[in-house]
Amino acid sequence: MEVIDLKGRKGLVVGIANEHSLAWSAAKHFRNAGADLAITYLNDKAEAYVEPLAKEAEAAIFMPCDVAKPGDLEAVFAEINAKWGRLDFLLHSIAWARKEDLNGRLTDCSAEGFAESMLISVHSFIRMAKFAEPLMQSGGSMMTMSYYGAEKVVDHYNVMGPVKAALEASVRYLAHELGRTSIRVNAISAGAVATRAASGIEHFDELLNETVHKAPLRRTVEACEVGRAALVLASDYSSAITGETLHVDAGFHIEGMVFH
Repeated sequence: MEVIDLKGRKGLVVGIANEHSLAWSAAKHFRNAGADLAITYLNDKAEAYVEPLAKEAEAAIFMPCDVAKPGDLEAVFAEINAKWGRLDFLLHSIAWARKEDLNGRLTDCSAEGFAESMLISVHSFIRMAKFAEPLMQSGGSMMTMSYYGAEKVVDHYNVMGPVKAALEASVRYLAHELGRTSIRVNAISAGAVATRAASGIEHFDELLNETVHKAPLRRTVEACEVGRAALVLASDYSSAITGETLHVDAGFHIEGMVFH
């Protein structure tokens, strides 16, 4: 019987906000497969929500990490290097936009707001790849979380659409650059899942309802399904997959204008 085994693997998970986070579902699957984890939290307010989860996952490293704060990300990788001396996989699951930019028109997005969204949502992944590369001397897997709004216009997704498109393009370029050292880089385009991050999108309930009617599987997806996809990408079962955006969305992305 084949099972995915990550025993002895070391992984970093950035982006857990609470027990509903997609990153938490992935972390549980990583841990259940035997991986040792480093888990971060955003700030003091988030620590209270994330610490019990880190304990449940028996995280060997638990540290704050605000990628917009100078030194935080560097400190996380310094601790990983000191404790483990290597890293086998990482999951980047963070995105941010100013409320007025997320809820307003892209046309009205300020240069400062757009730059902040790009810095936190995209460039942080590029920085993580830079810090992780020397720790993945035997190869590894880097993953990030995207969404269908990167490919097509989704009402009310606004500034995050171009930002996620930039993230998916970065995945392809990082895969190209790091592939020669057997480091794989992929994105997971998750379908609509009720998370804290999704709650910031206006009319999100409408999007969930549209998914049920439009997706081939006629349902939304569960966080655990996204977590299992991350587990596969972290494992040797995806050893020839890189530069890919894997849709875990009940097939929603394949449907154009469908009349019923």
